[in-house]
Amino acid sequence: MSVDTTPSAAEDSPAGPGAPAGADTDGVVAMFRRVLETEDVAADSDFFLLGGDSLVATRVLSAIARSYGVELTFEDFVGAPTPERLAEKIADAR
Repeated sequence: MSVDTTPSAAEDSPAGPGAPAGADTDGVVAMFRRVLETEDVAADSDFFLLGGDSLVATRVLSAIARSYGVELTFEDFVGAPTPERLAEKIADAR
């Protein structure tokens, strides 16, 4: 079994040089951490269980639009409230 040691897109900053074409889970985790003002966010953390609400969710949606050029709806966010699932939605929309 071989192990891939090449850098992944998840190591890139969502808005920085070399930003990935699609979303990476780590980039969405960083967005959650920034808007929720907590480091206690993992790939499978539920935004709403972490204390997020609809107003704060709009900040995440705006950051996604700026960083990835994808406009997700609030309904998309509610249906995929974790960084992992939002990254999938972003990738699907691209």
